[in-house]
Amino acid sequence: MIQSMTAFATAKGAIPGHDWTWDLRSVNGKGLDLRLRVPDWIEGLDPALRARLGQVLARGNVSLTLRLNSADASGQVAVNPDRLEDVLRAMALVEDRAMSSGLSLAPATAADILTLRGVLEAGTGESDSTALCAALLADFEPLLTDFLAMRAAEGAALAQILHAQLDEIARLTQAAQDLLAQRSADIARAHQTALARLRDSTTDLDPARLAQELALLAVKLDVTEELDRLRAHVRAARSLLESGVPVGRKIDFLSQEFNREANTLCSKAQHSSLTEIGLSLKTVIDQMREQVQNVE
Repeated sequence: MIQSMTAFATAKGAIPGHDWTWDLRSVNGKGLDLRLRVPDWIEGLDPALRARLGQVLARGNVSLTLRLNSADASGQVAVNPDRLEDVLRAMALVEDRAMSSGLSLAPATAADILTLRGVLEAGTGESDSTALCAALLADFEPLLTDFLAMRAAEGAALAQILHAQLDEIARLTQAAQDLLAQRSADIARAHQTALARLRDSTTDLDPARLAQELALLAVKLDVTEELDRLRAHVRAARSLLESGVPVGRKIDFLSQEFNREANTLCSKAQHSSLTEIGLSLKTVIDQMREQVQNVE
């Protein structure tokens, strides 16, 4: 069954001295883009979480946030020297550029600098974060299970929609097939009427050349291959939906092929009823392409 790229999950956890809140969510994307916001002082946590997510996800823009409170920090704070140095360099550059442009900037205070993100950090009171990292990774698994369950549930709903759309494409394709005999008869009558007018207006008609042109026109208007390819695309799409592996890219490409055949069908139609079917096909295919964008 297919998976959706849209999902979210939240959870809370705690051990003596620490409590935390997880927030994991994803939306559709061309590839797998992991954006993690976790405390960088917990050694090994970020790469372990990235590796775990990479094992179970193939596509999507995924964001994971961990909000951690340390009960033993006792309100201690510390300055991040690397971040402070970056901020001071940036401020010096801004002041130099402003002076060269004839602008005067108000002086920044220490309080202003300390409010900038990352300059001031809460103290952890810990030198070894191994136990905390292990606890967080263990607590992450239920969150990930809930997250994957939502992707699966959304995927099941997507699959129902896509199967229904494929059913409609198959129905319209068969309707076009059933119409071909009537279309041929209508086109033949139109040609006979046109030929009668030509005979009435001129006697300089080459029967052999006329037969050749009519044969070429019949070939140009033949839509048998387009209908055959539409049926083949429906079978291929159904197979992909039931494959049980990430197929979003393949179905997206296949939906483009669906659209190509529908466009060709419309351009060759030369018959109001067949044109109507072709336009209905294009509508369903466009709707399907929108849904496919959420398939992993």
